[in-house]
Amino acid sequence: MFILENITKLKNTVLSIGLATLLVNSVYAADSSVDGAVKYPIKDGKYTQYHINTQSMKGFNLGREATPKEIAAWNLDVMYDGTGLPEFDMKHGEVVLDEDGKPKKAQGSVELGNELYDAQCVMCHGDFGSGGKGYPKLAGGTVASLKNQRLNPADAHPNPDSPDRTIGSYWPYASTLFWYIQESMPFNNPKTLTNSETYALTAYLLSLNNITIDGEELDDDYVLDKEKFLKIVMPNVDGFYPQTNTPNNPKQGVENMTKLLSDPTIYGKGTRCMKDCVKGGIDNLVLRIQDDLSKTANEPLSTARDLPKIDASKTIPGQVGYENSGCSACHANAAIGAPVVGNKDAWAKVTEKGLEKVYSNGINGINAMPPKGGADISDETFKEIVDYMINSSK
Repeated sequence: MFILENITKLKNTVLSIGLATLLVNSVYAADSSVDGAVKYPIKDGKYTQYHINTQSMKGFNLGREATPKEIAAWNLDVMYDGTGLPEFDMKHGEVVLDEDGKPKKAQGSVELGNELYDAQCVMCHGDFGSGGKGYPKLAGGTVASLKNQRLNPADAHPNPDSPDRTIGSYWPYASTLFWYIQESMPFNNPKTLTNSETYALTAYLLSLNNITIDGEELDDDYVLDKEKFLKIVMPNVDGFYPQTNTPNNPKQGVENMTKLLSDPTIYGKGTRCMKDCVKGGIDNLVLRIQDDLSKTANEPLSTARDLPKIDASKTIPGQVGYENSGCSACHANAAIGAPVVGNKDAWAKVTEKGLEKVYSNGINGINAMPPKGGADISDETFKEIVDYMINSSK
C-alpha cells in the first residue's frame, strides 16, 4: 500500500461528466481495450475471454449539468491535507443553522463518540475497538509490529506474530478515518451520521489509540473540530515507502516508485527450494475458510436490477421488521457470530432459558449486541422480530 499522489480534481464537473466519460470509454477504442494497465486487442467483441459493450450509444441523453447543491451533497471526500473537512453541519448540500440562524459548527466530543460507538459500532467492532468476529479491531497494535514478516515455520526461529495493523499503528492520516466513517458507517445505515457525530466518533477512536493532538490527550471532554483535526499527526505518517506523495514535484513520486520497482534486490535473493522445503507439520501454513460457502459460490449470475416486491398480506408477523430494522446485517451473516436465521441448532441453544429471557436479553442488550440491535423500535415490534427469527429456524 502506498501514499497516493495528491491530484486536484475538477469536482464541479464530476457529476455532470462522469456518465459521459464512462460512455466514451466504453466505445473509445474499437481495436483495443485497456485492463490492468495492459492493452489487449479486441476481436469478435471480446478481448481475451472478456466481452465488451458493442451497443451503439448514439442519441443517448447525457442529462443536465449538476447543480452546486447536488455536488455539495455528494462531495464528501476528505484529503490527507484536510481538504474537504467540514466546518459546519450539512444536510442535503446545505449548511444547517442553529436556533439563532447561524451556521451550526461541526464538532464532537470523545464522550459523545463513546455513546455513538456503543449504540452503533460495538456489535461489529467489539468493546473499545477490540474487534469482532468477521470485523477488524480498530485499536491497539504498534508501529514496530509492522516490521513483522511471515517466516517459514521450518526456520530455526520462525516469527509467529504478524503485523498488527490498526488505526493507530498503521493509518498514516486521520482523514481516512473521518471519510470512511461518514461514507460507510454504520454498517446497516450508512451516510446517516452528521458531521458533528462523525467528528465525535473519530475523536473517540483516536483516544482509544492513544493519539494526542498538539500534545494534548483526548479525554472524555475533548471536543474535535476542523481546526484541531488539522493538527493531527499519526504515528505511522512516515511509514510508507517509497514516498509518492510529492505535491511540490509530482514527477518525483513517479520516479521514486520506478526506482523501487526496478531494484532486483527487493524481490528476494535466497536459494529457491524445489523439494521437501517445509520440515515438520504444515497446519499453520494452510488457510481455511471456516464457513461453508459452497452453497452460494456457484450461483448463476443475474442481470436483474429490480427487487421482488413484498406483499404485506402474505408476510409473516415480524418479517418486515426483520428486513427493515437492520437485524439481517448480523443474523444473516455467519461470519459475525450472531445466530443465523435458519440455523436450528443455534436458535435451540438461544431459547434454552425460555422465550422471556430471549426477549429480555434482546431488549436490554447482550454481549456485543446493543439494546434491540440498535434499532429504534418498540418492545412489541422487537418481540415480533424475535418470534419471526425463532419460528424461521425450527
